[in-house]
Amino acid sequence: MKTLRLILGDQLNTKHSWYKTKDKNITYCIFEMKQETNYVTHHIQKIVGFFSAMRNFSKWLESEGHNIIYFNLDHKNNTQDLTENLKFLFNENQIEKFEYQLPDEFRLDKQLNLFTKSISIKTEVYCTEHFYTKRSDLSEFFKGKKQFLMENFYRDMRKKHDILIVGKQPEGGKWNFDKSNRNKWNEKDAIPPFKNFNNPISDILELIKKENIKTIGNLKDHNFSYPINRTQALEQLKYFCEHLLIHFGDYQDAMHTEQAYLFHSRLSFAMNIKAISPKDIVTTVLNYWRKHGDNINISQVEGFIRQIIGWREYMRGMYWHLMPEYKTLNYLENTNKLPDFFWTGKTKMNCLSKAINNSLDNSYAHHIQRLMVTGNYALLTQIDPDQVDAWYLGIYVDAVEWVQLPNTRGMSQFADGGKIATKPYVSSGSYINKMGNYCSNCSYNVKEKVTDNACPFNSLYWNFLDDKRAYLQDNFRMKMMYSLLNKMNPEDLHKIKLKAKDIIEHPDNY
Repeated sequence: MKTLRLILGDQLNTKHSWYKTKDKNITYCIFEMKQETNYVTHHIQKIVGFFSAMRNFSKWLESEGHNIIYFNLDHKNNTQDLTENLKFLFNENQIEKFEYQLPDEFRLDKQLNLFTKSISIKTEVYCTEHFYTKRSDLSEFFKGKKQFLMENFYRDMRKKHDILIVGKQPEGGKWNFDKSNRNKWNEKDAIPPFKNFNNPISDILELIKKENIKTIGNLKDHNFSYPINRTQALEQLKYFCEHLLIHFGDYQDAMHTEQAYLFHSRLSFAMNIKAISPKDIVTTVLNYWRKHGDNINISQVEGFIRQIIGWREYMRGMYWHLMPEYKTLNYLENTNKLPDFFWTGKTKMNCLSKAINNSLDNSYAHHIQRLMVTGNYALLTQIDPDQVDAWYLGIYVDAVEWVQLPNTRGMSQFADGGKIATKPYVSSGSYINKMGNYCSNCSYNVKEKVTDNACPFNSLYWNFLDDKRAYLQDNFRMKMMYSLLNKMNPEDLHKIKLKAKDIIEHPDNY
């Protein structure tokens, strides 16, 4: 039976069972499409990264003896639409059966569901064989419960997969070493240079320009630095274990003006295109630690593993549990416009300038920069979550909607009213000052609230609490802050609100 198998751009898993056998009647197809480049404005590095990885995977398939049809963006038969391309190949190749792996984005899942209902040929759907969990596992775990606490899910994952467990207890005596993962980088622990894979992408850059694809961000050299295939991802993982794991947990929340990556792994893009699996990563890290980790504290290992088997799997489960309504939620009713400086990095606020320019230059920012700098500012200035989502989905090389949306709309913007985060992650400038050196080189004074040179985060923070009192004052984790707000001198609060109003109405002046 002549079969066509679809491979999406984030399904580049060489270890998938599909590829264990070769069959002359099976043809694989991969498409570069404007459908995918244009649904939001993407960072240039994100597009070249995906296309480079897809082309590399196509060559691997061919080298393994599989039949492959690959449509470049400018291929003469490329309709730029997923289902139209499939129809074309069905007719051209007398296809009798269509197979695909479950998409991880709702829009593609819906598109393929509707498509398969409209065609007469037989269809079969497969698992991507990547995650620890299935789509529905989290829904089953939290069935009948009012709160979806990640910590409960994380502990269950540890027990279920026997990860950092001794008997029935957590190894090291704690389930969570998060309190050890909140240090400011002391600059004495040297950060090794990041590993650059220098993947050539000049032809892709020329193609993007020729096809008039709108992009954001920068690309200094004509190469892509992140891993694009399993071999490179394993090299990066080895480098992480040998050079970065030793201080990962210590400084995973730290920020610094001169350091883009600190001790982070740079594996998220490779994971999210499925070039390497979470099980590969967790197993390798644990094995390295057991064998070579005399100088590596368990807090480093647990902090890293928590991000993968806890947060990553949890976010995917919440995405499928709550979609499609989740994408429309705006609990705090925020409607303001995203400032222009989010696209240029031109602002006098040093923390935002550094975080945004890092994002524009590297298509990367770690979770605290995303949550407590750019996300914090967007929430304090009450930006429409649709605009915040589009920015995060477009600017980061590792951003695919299943992980971006719950992180942004839920964790960062509290637009879901607390389904993911138990409180809004907002702060004044003091938290940013605590976790990095941004404030020491800033035009604004982190200790001032209403003066001309006062840190904008300070007035914005108290203004936000006052503006959103009806939504948040009964939140048990916000009671202390509302107690302080209630004790504030009304005249002082009035000045704070006037300052915040000016910042919100004229953001690009700051």
